[in-house]
Amino acid sequence: MINGTAVQRLGPKAAPAVVLIHGLGLNRDCWQWTTPALLAAGYQVIAYDLYGHGQSDPPPETPSLTLFSHQLLAVLDHFGIQKAAITGFSLGGMIARHFAQEHLDRTTAIAILHSPHRRTPEAQQAIVARVVQARLDGPAATIEAALERWFTQTFRQAHPETMALVRSWVLANDRAIYHTVYRVLVDGIDEITATQPPISCPAMVMTGDEDYGNGPEMSQAIAAEIPGAEIHILRGLRHMALAEKPDAVNTPLVAFLNTMISRGNAA
Repeated sequence: MINGTAVQRLGPKAAPAVVLIHGLGLNRDCWQWTTPALLAAGYQVIAYDLYGHGQSDPPPETPSLTLFSHQLLAVLDHFGIQKAAITGFSLGGMIARHFAQEHLDRTTAIAILHSPHRRTPEAQQAIVARVVQARLDGPAATIEAALERWFTQTFRQAHPETMALVRSWVLANDRAIYHTVYRVLVDGIDEITATQPPISCPAMVMTGDEDYGNGPEMSQAIAAEIPGAEIHILRGLRHMALAEKPDAVNTPLVAFLNTMISRGNAA
């Protein structure tokens, strides 16, 4: 534990660092499909539980992107890591963008996976309704609909064990905390869109063409705001492509990191 943060560090400590930030309701175990590819590519990998998730402590204050960026900074400082590539999934992608804005000197690159941009009024109303539902009835009220949004029907039917695993992660969340973190997905968007100056580190943006809550138009908008950003749209995949088809995520992610590291070494 690092000041209330449960964290795992794998790989050679002298290697370039990649930090993995999970999404709402999940925990660092969601990176089990990603970590092997990063370790095989020669990186050290740091994955941790956000406040209020997994084995980490409850949030020490009202959850916000600022709080979660401070948590990430504390993890880097604890390990003496001056700069790292930050990979964030969903809410984690929002945190990665916020961190890069506030701590560019500590950011080698960012990979933004299945993460939101500004929503239409209808989409914003829908997510606000889910936050209210979560506040009234807890994570159990939203998990089944979430699994439908996160995985294709074919995968859900063929892999009940994965559905049970992901469901167990979400249901383990404290009812009194879960909706307060969910609210960051609603309120944090304006902090990380159309920022001036724009994010200036290397960036990769990825989503699935069936990720209805964080779709291609959102990823394209995110990439358009970061000069030189790569964009990857995964065909036939939804929100949790990293679990449904790991290679589709890992191959471009590792290629992006390898290119970024090569450029950094050549500079």
